[in-house]
Amino acid sequence: MEARAIKRYIQSSPRKMRLVVDLIRGKAVSEALNILHFSPKHGSKVVEMTLRSAVSNLSNKLESGRVEEKDIFIKTVYVNGGPVLKRMLPAPQGRAYRVRKRSNHLTIIVAEKELKN
Repeated sequence: MEARAIKRYIQSSPRKMRLVVDLIRGKAVSEALNILHFSPKHGSKVVEMTLRSAVSNLSNKLESGRVEEKDIFIKTVYVNGGPVLKRMLPAPQGRAYRVRKRSNHLTIIVAEKELKN
């Protein structure tokens, strides 16, 4: 069984968010939450909230309603670019420089570990 959570329109560049996402890809949820909680990056708070949402979605999907965090792992996590806000910044001699304020979309898919018989 797997579940996903999507967070859209995050005001951070996709490149900076991918640095945080690469830390947790393929890890167990309990280990990933520890990594994100103590990471100094700004995007780690957003990723942590989205990961908690994915775990909650999985527990809501299951019939038993309860699942241990150590039994769940991050199956897929990726960051896509979102819309770009284009702004102007005054420059010398009457010119204007374009500032591109990027955003991104985060998708996390979690799954249960399969028990081997």
